[in-house]
Amino acid sequence: MLDGLDPEQRAVATTLRGPVCVLAGAGTGKTRAITHRIAYGVRTGVLQPAGVLAVTFTARAAGEMRGRLRALGAGGVQARTFHSAALRQLQYFWPKAVGGEPPRLVERKVQLVAEAAARSRIRLERAELRDVTSEIEWAKVTRTTPEDYPAAVAKSSREAPRDPAETSRIYAAYEQLKQDRSVIDFEDVLLLTVGILQERPDIADTVRRQYQHFVVDEYQDVSPLQQGLLELWLGDRDNLCVVGDASQTIYSFTGATPDHLLNFRLRHPGATVVKLVRDYRSTPQVVHLANGLLAQARGRAAEHRLELVSQRPPGPEPVFAEHPDEPTEAESTARRVRDLIAAGTPASEIAVLFRINAQSEIYEQALADAGVPYQLKGAERFFERPEIRQAGLALRGASRAGGNDTALEGLEDRRLAERVAAVLGGTGWTPDPPTGSGAARDRWESLRALVRLAEEFGAARPEASLRDFVEELDERARAQHAPTVDGVTLASLHTAKGLEWDAVFLVGLTEGMLPITYARTPEQIEEERRLLYVGVTRARKLLSLSWALARSPGGRAGRRPSRFLEGLRPGSGARGGSAGARAGGVERGAGAGSRRRQRGPVPCRVCGRTLTEAAELKLRRCADCPSTMDEGLYERLREWRLERATELGRPAYTVFTDVTLMAIAETSPSEMRELSRISGVGPHKLRQFGDQVLRLCAGLPADPEPGAGADPATDPGPEAPGEAGDPWAGPVDEPDPEPVDPGEDPPGDPDDAFEDLFGERSEAESRGPGKTAGK
Repeated sequence: MLDGLDPEQRAVATTLRGPVCVLAGAGTGKTRAITHRIAYGVRTGVLQPAGVLAVTFTARAAGEMRGRLRALGAGGVQARTFHSAALRQLQYFWPKAVGGEPPRLVERKVQLVAEAAARSRIRLERAELRDVTSEIEWAKVTRTTPEDYPAAVAKSSREAPRDPAETSRIYAAYEQLKQDRSVIDFEDVLLLTVGILQERPDIADTVRRQYQHFVVDEYQDVSPLQQGLLELWLGDRDNLCVVGDASQTIYSFTGATPDHLLNFRLRHPGATVVKLVRDYRSTPQVVHLANGLLAQARGRAAEHRLELVSQRPPGPEPVFAEHPDEPTEAESTARRVRDLIAAGTPASEIAVLFRINAQSEIYEQALADAGVPYQLKGAERFFERPEIRQAGLALRGASRAGGNDTALEGLEDRRLAERVAAVLGGTGWTPDPPTGSGAARDRWESLRALVRLAEEFGAARPEASLRDFVEELDERARAQHAPTVDGVTLASLHTAKGLEWDAVFLVGLTEGMLPITYARTPEQIEEERRLLYVGVTRARKLLSLSWALARSPGGRAGRRPSRFLEGLRPGSGARGGSAGARAGGVERGAGAGSRRRQRGPVPCRVCGRTLTEAAELKLRRCADCPSTMDEGLYERLREWRLERATELGRPAYTVFTDVTLMAIAETSPSEMRELSRISGVGPHKLRQFGDQVLRLCAGLPADPEPGAGADPATDPGPEAPGEAGDPWAGPVDEPDPEPVDPGEDPPGDPDDAFEDLFGERSEAESRGPGKTAGK
């Protein structure tokens, strides 16, 4: 079971007890690691298959995980999306918790939102309708009610697509419509399941007896609502393994946040953290470009990026191509795709990726003109296509008829794929593709995908019958786990998440498209950078990045290549970098032999509530509890920090973070011992800045007048050897050692519990000197 795993993957697979956090870079084999972990636990008897629930974010990923687990002998494990797992529980417990039949699920809410807008006498265009629907989804996953929506938008600095008061009215009318018609949406599935588990301890206990161990994939994309459901599933247990990569957080507009991943060690001080950085997907050339792209990133996620190390042989350098206009860019891309196919690269191993779906049309036309088959990812679901429904009925009928089906006459001993092809022949499919493109070619490609799936299924299970294949199709249809269509993939960057190809063409990389025009804040810009990073890391061997200077032939060449390519494309200047990336390895938590001590609960010093968030732990009070902060001192500290950061040529947060400055301004220490007790002020920073901070707290200038003697209250004593005159003698990202006074070690100090892994910087503080947001 453990053969073929690298040391870090093996650590994931064999650490079966307690909380585990896997920080997995793109292409590092995270799915392999966690499926082997589950299967190894089942084989060794540590885990019971029926007691494991593995959750991820797409039906395709869940289907892939189930397939791998079956192949590894752990077929009884539940692998589902959050919504699928919650829906099963909701349907099962509804009669007991509420009574009667559960409400009908509405899969597409757009029509209901349109009716709600009409009831509210608000006219919405098609694009506006989509925007309002997205806002309603965001509100629900962040657990925001209609009446609280305007305030929540203002508090989160979210740029609402229209007047929040109007959206609030539509949201309220939408909720009333659902109630009137006894229907629920996907977000309600989670909300209602959370409500039942909260209100009915007996039902919560039943769920917890069923599932003793949880695995969460893509943990950087968890929303507050999903995190709340996960905590209810867990109860007071800690048998939890989470897997994620903050550098691939690209769904914050839906309410997803990497904070749960980055704060995992704070919530679980005894957690084992494993970092996977060996990239088995991409060549060194692709990995080098991906690492260089993230080296320019800013923000909390960027400070904890993983430096990937390619494990593949060298390949070609990425190609950067500038074109005079969009049609020329599309035609050039289509020619290169056609040449790759002619040279032996399968069409299904090539992808053209763009920022928004509206960019696809010109590439569809260019590929069709070049005679290249393609499939549009994110279009109609595979198993909902008419030809696939018809094929399913034919295959099901043939499996029931057995040898009595005329299409299978004389084929009883033939391979499964031949029998499937014979049945599909009755629906009009032929082994030879139709000429040209369009609907006929799309239909043929869909049916060809079924035949190829039968080939793969028959190779894995030589004795499989037609009935077995139909059962496999039913399972895939339930999970929306579509087979691969033999054509070039056209997809948006968001849709491409979780997929990979031999050759990837990233097109339309201009300012205004990537980053997109409406990305204005530093956080939004960084998410656009991560989106490009996701696109780059989809490529195994060949990578092309292109842009056009004008939209149409003869148009004004006023476009500029994306700022994210600065320092990466030839002739664009030197590349700047952010703080050093994290290396791979295994770090055991406080409960697993670490030198760090596990902390007990930390109460708020005002109301007594147990604190969990990093900022609250630093301040030792709830964010909403009254503050005793000296506003004047806080402003003096910020001005001083800006001066120090400017002198050192460093971001402001490397001196002290906003939260640490707030804690200092609330405590106003008068001596080194008091200052050392503040979280975020370790011995290293105490030696660097302690005397100046104490002088500011005393109302004095940070620097003493020339000729003045040392202040005994602030003099830290002789400097350690090798540190004299060097304010950056130690690495910036190195965690502060234990506080000066072991007897006064501050409880719950994030420096000890998690800062060496996930850091203390907030997104606002990562913007650089003088740009931190107020609290």
